[in-house]
Amino acid sequence: MGPEPSIADERGEYGLVITCEHGGNRIPEPYQAYFHGYQALLNSHRGFDPGALLMAKALAKTFSAPLVTSTVSRLLVDLNRSPGHQNLHFISIQNAPTQVREQIVQRYYRPYRTQVDSLIQQSLVEHSQVIHLASHSFTPELDGKLRNADIGLLYDPARAGEAAFCECWKASLKACMPELQVRRNYPYAGKADGQTRWFRQRLPADAYLGIELEINQKHILAAGRHWSDLRQKIVVSLHETLARYFAHPGVIQ
Repeated sequence: MGPEPSIADERGEYGLVITCEHGGNRIPEPYQAYFHGYQALLNSHRGFDPGALLMAKALAKTFSAPLVTSTVSRLLVDLNRSPGHQNLHFISIQNAPTQVREQIVQRYYRPYRTQVDSLIQQSLVEHSQVIHLASHSFTPELDGKLRNADIGLLYDPARAGEAAFCECWKASLKACMPELQVRRNYPYAGKADGQTRWFRQRLPADAYLGIELEINQKHILAAGRHWSDLRQKIVVSLHETLARYFAHPGVIQ
């Protein structure tokens, strides 16, 4: 394939913000004792989303979009969960003293969420609409069940703009990669607790589109050029989707 496209001439009416909440499995030194004996878990899909950070960086570079990422493990604090959620922390952190949990939230959770919020608000000052694209990946098998998808697009079905955008993106992905299974709101429900839902509760549907890209980790772990080719095709498909969607906003093409 040729060089990745640029959309500098098409961005007037919208802004794009890229995030990656689960980009690594790092445990900062002050909290490593809480994860003694859990290295295998940290290295698994429960510790982070393999490939999600590389995908996010590729999207941000191609589209010249602001990027917010974290390499702190989701087991320390899950940046894609709301305060008070039962899975905000791993069990060893849940059982830690209150001041330890508060310190973790203050050092890692709040700065991340504040930065994303600031970029989205800034984008809305400059544009009539912002597309928040969060990069994730999912394990091919969970609890003994194979996940029947290669790529998932998560959104809130009650928001017509998000539904139209994901329908358009799904069509573009299938055109680029007809051999892959692309599903909407799979393997998770897009309206479930998460950062995009938090923004939906605060921003109108015509101003904010929150989309989560989920990639099956079997493609990320594949040998050879497969993973790099897949990233580039995802970039191309998003370029086509943005052009089509904003030619007819909110209308499924």
